Amino acid sequence: MSELVTGEAVALELRPAKLPSRALAVLLDLAVAVIAYIVVTIGVVAATASLDEAAQTALSIAMFVLLLVGGPIAVETLSHGRSLGKLACGLRVVRDDGGPIRFRHALVRGLIGVIEILMTLGVVAVIASLVSARGRRLGDVFAGTLVVRERVPLARTGFVPPPPPWLAGRFSGLDLSAVPDGLWLAIRQYLTRMQQLDPQVGWSMAEQLATDLAARTGTPAPQGVPPAAYLAAVLQERQAREARRAFSHGSFGGNAPTVSDAGAGAGGAGAYGPPVVPTAAAAVPPPSPYGVEGERSSAPHDEVQQPPAPVDDRPSTGFAPPA
Repeated sequence: MSELVTGEAVALELRPAKLPSRALAVLLDLAVAVIAYIVVTIGVVAATASLDEAAQTALSIAMFVLLLVGGPIAVETLSHGRSLGKLACGLRVVRDDGGPIRFRHALVRGLIGVIEILMTLGVVAVIASLVSARGRRLGDVFAGTLVVRERVPLARTGFVPPPPPWLAGRFSGLDLSAVPDGLWLAIRQYLTRMQQLDPQVGWSMAEQLATDLAARTGTPAPQGVPPAAYLAAVLQERQAREARRAFSHGSFGGNAPTVSDAGAGAGGAGAYGPPVVPTAAAAVPPPSPYGVEGERSSAPHDEVQQPPAPVDDRPSTGFAPPA
């Protein structure tokens, strides 16, 4: 089972869809497309009865391409991966990194789907799904997409803590175009599970991911920023850009939700700890759940430890003062 996180500024844990549910969704989509094709064909033939046979044949081919090929592509693009069949079965098409698909993804899936679904009656698609570890057909492989299940138990949802407030907007000018989808997926899955890892192992993984991310962006991580906080801040910037693209013309009026807004009330920002200030006397990172040494302290960092009260060693006389 592969667990993913979507890129629409919402953290979710999704699972790849199984072959039976995908086949049922495809059958429902084909049934709707064929019905629409038959209805439109009857209407066009009745309206163009005066045309010659060659013109009617050209219209039939155009309607086939428009309804059975262009229709599913348009529906998946406008619905961000949810056709009627997938909506009924609780499925959705996403990118390899869990983000929403775009027109190019739907176009590649639709064009290859004509060959592996329509022309071969789904035989090629079934074989490819059985061979693939995540149940992907050829259209998904070439488009870089994956069909996942949206209906998952609430207890399985993951949460990526937002970065600390002092990193808000720090990476707004960073170029993220060269970062591959696989690295985004690795970063998201690490941030979701880092509190379950051993502190030493978690810190090493964060440093490695931060190094890979800095190499892809061409900008090194700022000095004094913990690796996990750096990863979370860059991930938030990427999700904010995805949200602005998705909702720029929608009902939000350009004010898309961000990860920090969603998790501000959950206390996630403080989980990354204060910035690391390098000194000559201390080389140990500050106390945080992602530090190199030790466990997370159960007491707040700002709590002042009071000295113990003095103990009176004088012998008791057995009398208590009057109230």
